[in-house]
Amino acid sequence: MSLKELQNIEFENMSLHKIKETTSAIINEYTKDLRNELEKLIQQKEILERDLEKKLNELQETKYRIFNEIESIIDKKDTQTISKLHQAKLQSIDLFDLLGETVESAIITALEKSKDSEAKEIIEEVIKELTYETIKEGTLNTIRVRKILSTILHSSIDISEATPNISEEILEATLKGMRAGLLHSIDRFKKRLAYMPLEAKHILIEDYDTIMEDLNQTDILFLQVIQTQADESSPTTRKILLELSQKMRYDLEELIYISKETAQVMKNRFSSFAKTAVKKADTALHSDAAKEAKRMGIQAWGVAKTAIGSAIKSAKNAIEPKDK
Repeated sequence: MSLKELQNIEFENMSLHKIKETTSAIINEYTKDLRNELEKLIQQKEILERDLEKKLNELQETKYRIFNEIESIIDKKDTQTISKLHQAKLQSIDLFDLLGETVESAIITALEKSKDSEAKEIIEEVIKELTYETIKEGTLNTIRVRKILSTILHSSIDISEATPNISEEILEATLKGMRAGLLHSIDRFKKRLAYMPLEAKHILIEDYDTIMEDLNQTDILFLQVIQTQADESSPTTRKILLELSQKMRYDLEELIYISKETAQVMKNRFSSFAKTAVKKADTALHSDAAKEAKRMGIQAWGVAKTAIGSAIKSAKNAIEPKDK
């Protein structure tokens, strides 16, 4: 349909339904090629995402195989070297996808291979390391940190319920390890702020308000994770977790302090960048897309205003007596 043909359409005599029907038909005709191209791109995107996931899994499996092969050539009696290799592996493997299984394995191993007097301390230390290593792999935001802490605690609960005679010890060690790992992650983030490359600063500025808010409520996040997992557990586990949570409120002061200190460092260093970002956003308001959004907003207001005006007029007509 050409522009000339469009001009021949008499929209003035159409109902709302007819206008919607006509404009829909015109849009479909004009955008047919674009929609076909978009459909092809979506199909390509889905293929790329599948390929990406496949390659990421292959990369993980290759890392496992390499570390296993390296370990196989080290003398089994050389526990110090093997321990260092395991630490390197922990820092090289993407932990997030297999975190639950790793936590379960680590706790079970600690219980099986440690003396009763040492098991609790070892569980706390291993949970601290797993928490820290997993958090530092990505961004420091509430959703991601909550998921990590919830996964760790959930796996620990499974083990504790299978060993009820020491369930409280396992859960207490887990919570202390999680707290220490989270604290270590935030402290690392604070230290890295000073040396953060320019590209990372731009990413940081985009999430500036969110990160600032998250840093000012890490203690609440930590306690909420415990509460949520407690509510989803057996009555016995729930009781233990809530009692431990109450005891730990006094242990969270250091976490609160380092979080607020980090927020202040971030504010001092990057608030000016954030203001610059706001100015850039203000410039973006003058783009064609922004102008169209503004125009549509005004039009929507006009539609609502007309509808309200019609309703008021109808109400007045119903109330006021007609002239005889």
